[in-house]
Amino acid sequence: MSTTPALRGTAAARRDAEATKAAILRAARHLLARHAHADITLKAVAERAGVSPPLIVKYFGNKDALFARVMSFDTDADALLDAPLADLGRHMARHVLSSQRERGADPLLRIAFAPLHGDHGDVLRANFRAQVTDRLAARLTGPDRGLRAELAVAALVGLGVMYGIARGPHLRESDVDTIADRYGPLVQAQLTPGTPRPARRTVSG
Repeated sequence: MSTTPALRGTAAARRDAEATKAAILRAARHLLARHAHADITLKAVAERAGVSPPLIVKYFGNKDALFARVMSFDTDADALLDAPLADLGRHMARHVLSSQRERGADPLLRIAFAPLHGDHGDVLRANFRAQVTDRLAARLTGPDRGLRAELAVAALVGLGVMYGIARGPHLRESDVDTIADRYGPLVQAQLTPGTPRPARRTVSG
């Protein structure tokens, strides 16, 4: 049974709307990582996203509603933690780098700019704890789960800072999988302490 033109048009419009929302969220995240919340206007977000301010209002309601979405780590954490515990360190390191390289966005790095945002920084910190570190800690076993989760995430934030802010040339020129192989065990040591490190991958010629 073929799809009618009306249904095809509805599906296309839905895809366009989702793409526009994603562009708005990317623009808001970009600005939030560089400016205080109070200094960011809907006009600035709209200009960076290539849309009109009324379209932001249509999709998100107002500035506070938009930035409530931007200050949430829920969706980012879903992807960041989407691997078995035994492989999670490498997966998270790879995800941080590939997100920056492919999307220009780090799933964790917004937390580094919390001091810029006054009371909104407190919201950012609370979301980060609940949605990232506490959620990771709940997957761990053994003693000091909260501390180990925070140390693992600290290593990932440091990786993101070196790549996205310090722009370390050697890091940025290296293959993502090569870095994940080197850095993943450092993160994994906090997640599953005492377990043997996996052998590094080799690439056959």
